Amino acid sequence: MRIKTKKTFFSAKTICSAVLTFFLCINASAQGTWDKEFDKAKAKITTEWLEREISFLSDSICSGRATGTAGSIEAAMWIQRRFEKAGLMKIGDSWTRSFSTMNGGRGRNVIGFLPGAKSLPKDKYVIVGAHFDHLGTLNGKMYPGADANASGTAALTSLAEMFGAMRKMGKILDSNILFIAFDAKEQGLKGSEHLWFLLENGRLRNPVSGQRITPEDITLMVNIDQIGSTLAPIRKDRKDYLIMLGTESLPKGDRNLLNICNKAHGTGLDLALDYYGSANFTKVFYRLSDQRVFVDNRIPAVLFTSGITMNTNKTWDNTDGIDTAILKKRICLMFHWIERML
Repeated sequence: MRIKTKKTFFSAKTICSAVLTFFLCINASAQGTWDKEFDKAKAKITTEWLEREISFLSDSICSGRATGTAGSIEAAMWIQRRFEKAGLMKIGDSWTRSFSTMNGGRGRNVIGFLPGAKSLPKDKYVIVGAHFDHLGTLNGKMYPGADANASGTAALTSLAEMFGAMRKMGKILDSNILFIAFDAKEQGLKGSEHLWFLLENGRLRNPVSGQRITPEDITLMVNIDQIGSTLAPIRKDRKDYLIMLGTESLPKGDRNLLNICNKAHGTGLDLALDYYGSANFTKVFYRLSDQRVFVDNRIPAVLFTSGITMNTNKTWDNTDGIDTAILKKRICLMFHWIERML
């Protein structure tokens, strides 16, 4: 008598799900001892905090933050204070590096440094950046730039606060982190181009070791540009979303890490790794912001964004268009992802 046996087939989707679950378990085990500290660091960033930060940057005191204006200087000084409060270090004798702009004015990048562990290689750096400039006041009308890019700047200073808090609580960072608020993005990406000039010419030194920071030392560039809106969702039924472009520049083993962190830490955002499903728009948008010089020089670089909306570069791009609850979720996910990428 022949006994019939039932053959079991596993779909690719089932296998992928099992593998993801395995990595989630490994992740939870590895990070478990720091769960309380992670929660304390994230608790520092509230929706009220984010609303205050974005309100200041998009207020008339900053007058739209056009490069070279008094409002831009106000914004740069505000960022400097935030970096200092977070426990970052300045490089050399100044928090800023100035440069000439397209119209003959002066721009200034604000740079903060957070050292990695002394026992690990000192020549490994991750750059986390966002541009703080905007259009300013044109024909008597102010362009607040709440989403573009006060939201990204607030995310940058929030990440500095969170990583600074983790270091104060004893967390060993595997890489040095450079937090950079870029100026003059709206003037041909002059701020990020100037940073690259400084790196190429050895003009920046690690304030702890004294070693020059070179392009070869940069392992990852993370750029944040327009991340506070929910007006251009990936799917109509979900406003809690996040777009990350540049995944293909990462090592293959890290390309699914954002999804893993999203599940492991309960942020549960709707994620997209392209620009609204269009390969052509993805290529174009990936090169529109300050990560471009790093992309051109083959350094792994990603862009976090919530996309262009009908408010972008309009006089009504104010805090009314910002969803601080979703923005906080996005910042928390970026925090965990960057921490794993160090």
